[in-house]
Amino acid sequence: MSEIQTIPETIASNPDSSCLNSISKAQSAIQSLSPILGPLPPSLSSSDNPPFSLLHDPHLASAISSHLRQPNSGAGDNNLCRWLYDTFQSSDPNLQLVVLRFLPIIAGIYLSRAAFRKPLAGFEAVLLALYAHETTSRGGQSITVHIPDLSHSSLYHESKVPIKNNATGLNLAVISPSLEPLGTVRSTKRARIVGVALELYYSKISLMPIGSKIDFCEFCVIWAGQDGEMFNWGEAHEKEDSSKLSEQGNGDGEESVCSSEVVMGNRSVGEECEEKGGRIPLPWELLQPVLRVLGHCLMGPTESKELNGAAWAACRSLYARALHDVNPQAILATGSLLKLGKMAAESNGDSDPSEILDSKSLVITL
Repeated sequence: MSEIQTIPETIASNPDSSCLNSISKAQSAIQSLSPILGPLPPSLSSSDNPPFSLLHDPHLASAISSHLRQPNSGAGDNNLCRWLYDTFQSSDPNLQLVVLRFLPIIAGIYLSRAAFRKPLAGFEAVLLALYAHETTSRGGQSITVHIPDLSHSSLYHESKVPIKNNATGLNLAVISPSLEPLGTVRSTKRARIVGVALELYYSKISLMPIGSKIDFCEFCVIWAGQDGEMFNWGEAHEKEDSSKLSEQGNGDGEESVCSSEVVMGNRSVGEECEEKGGRIPLPWELLQPVLRVLGHCLMGPTESKELNGAAWAACRSLYARALHDVNPQAILATGSLLKLGKMAAESNGDSDPSEILDSKSLVITL
């Protein structure tokens, strides 16, 4: 049985004070949400498990998503942002999951609009609440992993107590550095704050509904920008495009479209395409948690073809963006993730992930 299904059983089978308190807080959250969104689905008020319904009700998710995507969303006086902030600050784990469920939309819209210097104090308050939660949880410690010593033949040849070089720390890899308390969002700290929020999202990703993960994948494509659709992988497609160009000649070759079928390296075609909004800087402190989430979406235990297709499209766009930026670290990470996703699909007997996409999809050869 999946982890998502364990939440209602836990509350139903343990009617202690903590569970009853969680239900009471969820009911209060539902009541305070009604004036913001209007009439709520009857299933919420009559639910035996309000926290679970808040997390998984599709009608409620659609309503909140629509409000978050409105042009004036994210302002300091936005009532929905206030509700999300207060709900997360309730310290109830089940209600905090509800806020995390909408983090992909909050982060996606916030980062896409931040370049236009719009008032986004509401979004920033929610993101700072998530950041502060992680700062307190980590207690000033960084997240590290032990790297096996490649000088040994195997893991079994290493000593039981690994000896770390204190001068260089070669046996340790820092996944996430220690966090400093922040009370405001400065432009230099924006990527770090959102990245930490995504790290928290990743830690709970097995409990997130599929719709939330698909939202995240779609925003990754937007973040990658136009460059995510400017490259064509695969020799067969390159030959096909070359033959088409030779047949068209100079007179018929002026027309171009902004699609994934453009030959890699043909910058003139991309420059003629209409600029897509939402392209953002992707420093490693933001890209690293993004790729962790995409790794789960691409290779995690799910039977959703829609999620697999969205994750594959997101990885492909980010890989193309890394190629355009000539970022070796990002090229290695995104390229490896694409190859692992393809290997996982083949080992499970599934069709190639690229076949899930539309007719313009390309088979990526790494």
